[in-house]
Amino acid sequence: MKNVGEAPQEELATGERSTRNRVARSILDHGPSTVADLAKRLGLTQAAVRRHLDALVADEVVAPREQRVYGARTRGRPAKVFALTDCGRDAFDQSYDKLAVDALRWIERSAGGGAAGEEAVVAFARARIEAQSESYREAVEAAPPEERTEALAKALTADGYAATARSAPLPGRGEQLCQHHCPVAHAAEQFPQLCEAETEFFSRLLGTHVQRLATIAHGDGVCTTFIPHSAPSQTTESASTSTAGRNPA
Repeated sequence: MKNVGEAPQEELATGERSTRNRVARSILDHGPSTVADLAKRLGLTQAAVRRHLDALVADEVVAPREQRVYGARTRGRPAKVFALTDCGRDAFDQSYDKLAVDALRWIERSAGGGAAGEEAVVAFARARIEAQSESYREAVEAAPPEERTEALAKALTADGYAATARSAPLPGRGEQLCQHHCPVAHAAEQFPQLCEAETEFFSRLLGTHVQRLATIAHGDGVCTTFIPHSAPSQTTESASTSTAGRNPA
């Protein structure tokens, strides 16, 4: 992986480059972050974080945006957050995206295109997630019910999704599964069937209706899935929904 925000060797000391990479990596692992968030996580001053962010913005590795708020808004202007751009994500192991897109287009064409081609891509997407599912099932089934979302997040992280679990903004309503990185984000942007199959799988695995709130493939900084507490078990495709357009993850 190339160093993000890398300047010519003579212009950027090794320590500076390393810290800049840590800032970018922290955004990858934790999602869009404020200056204060980054300073706390990395043990840096806010002034130092801003300096590195300025360089990363100039290199088009990160971009500032208004913080997205789910649920009721509090008073005052939302804090500015910094999120990885497509260029920034490309620096973190998405070199096979073109191959994946070409393969999916071949599957679509080979099935005859149109509705038949789309169904062929859906079948591939479901087979793909099923092929990855065993470690996820083992992790979730070994955890107590109240820790299953966290267990799934850890299993996803082991596969490169930098996932975390947290309480939803409205207390008692449920949890949010956040995937801060998607190794197939560019392919999913063009073939949302990959995302839809993943959402269906989460629903079956956790035995509950789930709802996608935001997706990296749809232009959001994080893939966010809402998992309600004490919801009726659902095992069909209709068990999962998305409010993030046709591109859920």
